[in-house]
Amino acid sequence: MNLLPRRSLLAVAAVVDIAYHARPTPIAAKTLAARHGLPPRHLETLLQVLVRSGILKGVRGPRGGYELARERRRITIADIVRAALGESDEPGSIEDAERDGSQLVVDVVKPMIRSASESFLERLDEINVDDLCNEAERRSVFADSRPSYDFTI
Repeated sequence: MNLLPRRSLLAVAAVVDIAYHARPTPIAAKTLAARHGLPPRHLETLLQVLVRSGILKGVRGPRGGYELARERRRITIADIVRAALGESDEPGSIEDAERDGSQLVVDVVKPMIRSASESFLERLDEINVDDLCNEAERRSVFADSRPSYDFTI
């Protein structure tokens, strides 16, 4: 059972991919989309959300693309998930009860689920992008995709 929506999983994968590959040049959205089998337009909107939240930085120009806005050890998985999910619904009023179907949902179910979600995000706050990059390297996930440079003359 997966607790994160596909959008959040994709956001985490995109940030880890960028963290792993974005040196010395930024990663183009088309390259990232091709690597993950997605249409570039679908991914571009998600990347823009991550830029607005301060996780990624967009670089314009012919060699432009995306790179991390801060060190990969300073970006937690919970940061990415929160950005991808956007602002959550705040508990509320009778309109919530009418929309959700019952006062039971508003007064009991939603608060319990919210509490569990907060615990889950607290655990994700303990995992950073550097941890996932190191795990990807250990498992050779990106074995052939990192450019190799030969400075021999």
